[in-house]
Amino acid sequence: MRIVLVGPPGAGKGTQATRLAEKLRIPHISTGDLFRANISRQTELGKLAKSYMDAGNLVPDEVTIAMAKDRMEQPDAEGGFLLDGFPRNVSQAEALDELLQTEGIKLDAVLDLEAPEDEVVKRIAGRRICRNESAHVFHVTYSPPKQEGVCDVCGGELYQRDDDSEDTVRTRLEVYHTQTEPIIDYYRAQGLVVTISAMGPVDEVTGRALEALKNGE
Repeated sequence: MRIVLVGPPGAGKGTQATRLAEKLRIPHISTGDLFRANISRQTELGKLAKSYMDAGNLVPDEVTIAMAKDRMEQPDAEGGFLLDGFPRNVSQAEALDELLQTEGIKLDAVLDLEAPEDEVVKRIAGRRICRNESAHVFHVTYSPPKQEGVCDVCGGELYQRDDDSEDTVRTRLEVYHTQTEPIIDYYRAQGLVVTISAMGPVDEVTGRALEALKNGE
């Protein structure tokens, strides 16, 4: 299967992408991993992306698209792939369509993970991470440490990342609504969107997603 995974920050895309890719036996292709791999290997695309990032600028769509194209052409992606974080906007979605048409293939589904905005904020803003190298993650509501502010595993100090603050999360959500959410309507017009609730236990959400992909609804 060839799937695009979308959903707001905090909907659990990373977790579900990994699990679904494993269940479906297709590679999980995330934008973050693409950037890290290309920069680490010092490819031409990686050097180009890094030059924009070092200058504090967004990496242009054409660079992201070129990285995605290169990754989708690898042998392990011949039978399908799961895209996570790409496309991020309608222009990238249009470029992906052109890319796939050139190869004579098409997407099978766009899986839309839905979660209420207040729940998303609660999930992210409640995270606390250990300052030590282990970087164990806790949550003030869902998996609190035995002692407030102290890591259960190594005794390190727990802190909230700057980009996990409520104000920052709401800004990230606004960016998602204005830039990424429109691709859902774009793909809905093609009859590709499968929407499921991202609420509940992780296993339950995975099962829900697999069933929805199987039924195409």
